[in-house]
Parts: sequence; C-alpha cells; structure tokens
Amino acid sequence: MAFITTAEACDSNVPLLASGDLRVLPPIFKVYGNSRAFSGPIATLKVFEDNVLVRELLETEGEGRVLVVDGGGSMRCALVGGNLGQLAQTMGWAGILVNGCVRDVDEINGCDIGVRALGSHPTKSSKKGVGEKHVAVHIGGTLICDGEWLYADSDGILISKCELSL
Repeated sequence: MAFITTAEACDSNVPLLASGDLRVLPPIFKVYGNSRAFSGPIATLKVFEDNVLVRELLETEGEGRVLVVDGGGSMRCALVGGNLGQLAQTMGWAGILVNGCVRDVDEINGCDIGVRALGSHPTKSSKKGVGEKHVAVHIGGTLICDGEWLYADSDGILISKCELSL
C-alpha cells in the first residue's frame, strides 16, 4: 500500500468525511516513536490505569496493525513504556494510540513504530489485568471500532471504516 497523507485522504474523500465513515480525531495527541507517519487496521483495548492487557495484545503478531488503547484519558500513570514500545516493534505493530500517557519517552522515540499519546508520566500503571479487548471505544468524542483503519502523520489522525486509497 502506498502511503497516504492525512491531508490527501481528507481532500480525496469528502463524501466519507460527510457521512462519518472517515473521522478526524481532535489534535490532542503528542507524537512519539521513530515512525512519524503510520497506518493500519485497528485493534482496540479499553483499560483504566492498568496495562496488563496492553502487554498481552502487544505480545501477539501485530501484522501491521495499530493498537488503540482507551485509557479513559487518565493522566495519573503511563500505560505504555519503552519495553512495550520495543515489544510492539518486534512483533510487527505499526503503531499505538493511547488515550492516556506513556513513559520512557527516549526509549519509545528510538523504536521504529508510531506512538501517539496525551502526554508522558513517570509512574507505571497497576497490574490487575482489568479491561476489555476488541470493543468499541470513544476517544476525543469519536467512536472507534476494532477492525477500522487508522492513519496518522504530522497533520493529524484519521479513523476510517475501510482501507483508503487515492
């Protein structure tokens, strides 16, 4: 698949934007990771201040997918750190979007994946294993479903019901 910029995708898919089949996330996420632009089918996760399920999902073959973690927007601990960033790279994930925080920013920035998060926090999360995999999540007022597509670059983040082409 040829890389599609988010601006091109918006310009070329006005009907999808109008119908809601293509959605733009609000510009609330900071850029981390060595891949500034990334895309892929979405795997969703809903957790709160607990990253056990994040690790479990990242331990599976990524196959170019993007992990979307709805951490409830918590700014009290990190859900992804350097070890998980390296694991995601090793397992073939294209990227991670965290509605919450990351830590070990310098380590994450050395990984060849894309990461977006609300910010960074030095405290690690709890380890209870509570959460849900492959469920619809709401992030930034946008519904995101497992199996949809995420496109991210320096201009923003798009969520599409299907793979886009120009």
